[in-house]
Amino acid sequence: MKKYCILLAGLFIVNSIKAQAPFTSTVDANKIVILNGIVSKSDLRENPAFSWYSQNQKGYTPAASVLESMTAAKDRFQFLIFGGTWCEDTQSILPKFFRLQELSGVQEKNISFFAVDRHKQTLGNMSNTFNILNVPTIIVLKDGKEVGRVIEYGKTGKWDQEVADLFK
Repeated sequence: MKKYCILLAGLFIVNSIKAQAPFTSTVDANKIVILNGIVSKSDLRENPAFSWYSQNQKGYTPAASVLESMTAAKDRFQFLIFGGTWCEDTQSILPKFFRLQELSGVQEKNISFFAVDRHKQTLGNMSNTFNILNVPTIIVLKDGKEVGRVIEYGKTGKWDQEVADLFK
C-alpha cells in the first residue's frame, strides 16, 4: 500500500512538473550538458551534445530471449528510468534500453525517463521519492506497483537479462 501511495504522489508530482518546463539544461565546468527533469528519447537523440546516444545504440543487439520476454510483456509493464546525461553508465545503458524498447514494441507512453543532476536529484524530488542512490536505475512497474529494479549494470552485468527476468 505504501508503494502505491508513493507512486500516486509521484504521478501527481510528474503532472505538476509537466505543467512547467519538463526539464532544465545546464553546462558544468567540464562543458558537459546536464539535463534535469523529465526527458524524452527524442530530447537525447536530437541533441548534438549527446552523440553518445546514437553511438551506443548502434552497437547493441539484444539476446533473442531478452527480446522475446520484452515483446511478450510490452503491454503489461511500465518503466521508470533514472539516469544522468553526465554518467557514463547511463550513456551506455539508456540508448540500449531504448533500442530494446523499439525492437520489442513497448510504447513510449509506458516509459518515463528522469534525468538527474550530479547529486542524483531531479525536479519534483522524484529521485528521493523512489530512493535513487545510483544511476542508471530501471524500475519495472505492473499495475502501478514496483515489481523490481535494475541498478547500473545489475548484479550479473547483464542489465537487460535482469530486466527481462522481472517480467516472470
